[in-house]
Amino acid sequence: MIAELQCVVLDCPAPRELAEFYAGVLGGTVDRPDGRWSLDEGWSTLHTAAGLVLAFQRVVDHRPPRWPDPARPQQFHLDFAVTDLDLAQEGVLALGATVLDGGPEKRGWRIYADPAGHPFCLVRH
Repeated sequence: MIAELQCVVLDCPAPRELAEFYAGVLGGTVDRPDGRWSLDEGWSTLHTAAGLVLAFQRVVDHRPPRWPDPARPQQFHLDFAVTDLDLAQEGVLALGATVLDGGPEKRGWRIYADPAGHPFCLVRH
């Protein structure tokens, strides 16, 4: 092993707001003091109960992905396991997500964009 994943960093126009969105999805603590990062208007973090840390970095001219447009690709996306797709969808939409692909009823996942435009999936487990 060469390294250990420390966190996943998402570019966005409003770091604190996006951290709050993902806290609503995953739970956890926004901007918990942590010596690895300084917290300010340009940087926010989310420490999840599972131990994952997401960080959010301000980019002044943020250009969100336009899934599935190859001219502005998603570059990466996050998958979240859920037991009830309909209930989880209600929750993420209430937090400010938008549906990108609701998919057929028999498919086990749906695709959304967070408030900054990053795609993520809810996957039935």
